[in-house]
Amino acid sequence: MLKKNTLLMILLFSVSAFFNAGAQTLTAKEIVKKADEKNRGLTSQGEMTMTIVRPTWSRSISMKSWAKGTTYAMVLITSPAQDKGQVFLKIKTDMWNWLPSIERMIKIPPSMMMQSWMGSDFTNDDLVKESSIVTDYNQHLLGKEEVRGMLCYKIELIPLPDAAVTWGKVIMWVTVNGFNEWKAEYYDEDMTLINVMNAYNIRRMGDRDIPTRLEIIPVEHKDQKTILETQSAIFNQPISTGFFSQQNMKQLSEHVR
Repeated sequence: MLKKNTLLMILLFSVSAFFNAGAQTLTAKEIVKKADEKNRGLTSQGEMTMTIVRPTWSRSISMKSWAKGTTYAMVLITSPAQDKGQVFLKIKTDMWNWLPSIERMIKIPPSMMMQSWMGSDFTNDDLVKESSIVTDYNQHLLGKEEVRGMLCYKIELIPLPDAAVTWGKVIMWVTVNGFNEWKAEYYDEDMTLINVMNAYNIRRMGDRDIPTRLEIIPVEHKDQKTILETQSAIFNQPISTGFFSQQNMKQLSEHVR
């Protein structure tokens, strides 16, 4: 009888372990959602420096940013002097640029979301994250792979048929420990690799550990890159929806000039 009870307990334990393991298995969409939510938070605000590196020159741009979910984003340029006071605003799928030097508000059309932002290797879409890697793409888990010492989920993102996105395909590596976006490859509509993004320097920012250095390298110009470094970031602090307005763009611009 003891032997039968022991076998029964072993069987029940094995079945329980099997189902518990299954319950902990994440889908590709869940992994991407965790990474995306960690990057965004309900709200975020921070200070960053972008350095554009070219074969014969480089320049740095400092900025402050605010974001609320996937709907609102604002970026204020604080240096250098020639760009200081420029402001970018995104509301839903609309984007504007305030140019204090000519006191003019410019609306950036959807057709320009793929264009370079401030002469960098980032696009307008990268700046305001206009497209959502969670809702605008189908996600497929390709397996796990080690990237620069980090075990990562390797995930392929294919845009939905009606999604207004700029990339034909994205392959993303998300760290198993921490759900950080660690690497990404961006392909155009012809499935040609255009840009490679690598993340570095995981540090504590606010209430979470995130990469604080991103490097974008265009495949056709490997002697150039753009580096985005985060100096400070705060997540989930209340930001009024009214903050994201054209009127406030001008006020922020005047405040730094």
